[in-house]
Amino acid sequence: MRSILFHIGPVPIRSYGLMIIVGFGLALWRATRVSRRREIAPERVMDAALVGLVAGIVGARVLFLLLEVPLAGWGVFAQVHRIWEGGLSFHGGLAAAVAAVAIYTRAKKIRFLSMADLMAPSLAIGYAFARIGCFLNGCCYGFETHLPWALRFYDPAFHQWTNPSHPAQLYAFAANLAIFGILTRIERLNRPPGFTFFSYLVLYSVYRFGIEFVREGATAFVWFAGLTHAQVASLVVIVVFGLTLAMLNRKPRGPRKAS
Repeated sequence: MRSILFHIGPVPIRSYGLMIIVGFGLALWRATRVSRRREIAPERVMDAALVGLVAGIVGARVLFLLLEVPLAGWGVFAQVHRIWEGGLSFHGGLAAAVAAVAIYTRAKKIRFLSMADLMAPSLAIGYAFARIGCFLNGCCYGFETHLPWALRFYDPAFHQWTNPSHPAQLYAFAANLAIFGILTRIERLNRPPGFTFFSYLVLYSVYRFGIEFVREGATAFVWFAGLTHAQVASLVVIVVFGLTLAMLNRKPRGPRKAS
């Protein structure tokens, strides 16, 4: 693993942060490219993306540390700034980013669901590359396995290498590229506003519920009824937004827009 890719003078360039930047750049490029066909100005997309990024990182870090409090105590917040080591909760980041973008779109008189639909495939791209950052950083790996593609990861908490384990980060990368492909097909369909975004929430939650079984006991731990925090949150999202999609799909369809 290479948590530090290289140095620029005395400054270390960390793989986790760099992959987040790469993922954000690709996601933003894709969103602005499509925005011209969705009657949303590219500069508004860029502004919303930056607002969402900042809010998302803060929300992801805060929720991760809150979940660590029962084990490490409130002193864990002394490490709030050390995001280059990993330790971000996607559910917290997504909730904070959605709230921030909703406030931004309301202020600019842009329909939130239209912006959310536009950005949904880009979320899958950004997340996929963030998991490559996890892979290089050596975090978020799976439990021990003897499969031929198993890898060993250095665990800084225990100052030792793991036994050959599932590269769960690479599974996540592949799954989220697949989600991106599905969403690009969905957004071409004539569906009500919000359908693509809600589809992303359900698809991500299905993926996350499954991948937690691979990580359980290694980098994810049982919280309630044999499930991890992320699995419980994912089940709630699947139920709520699965029903929302079913109701939206029953609405009459208007004239199809060019895509």
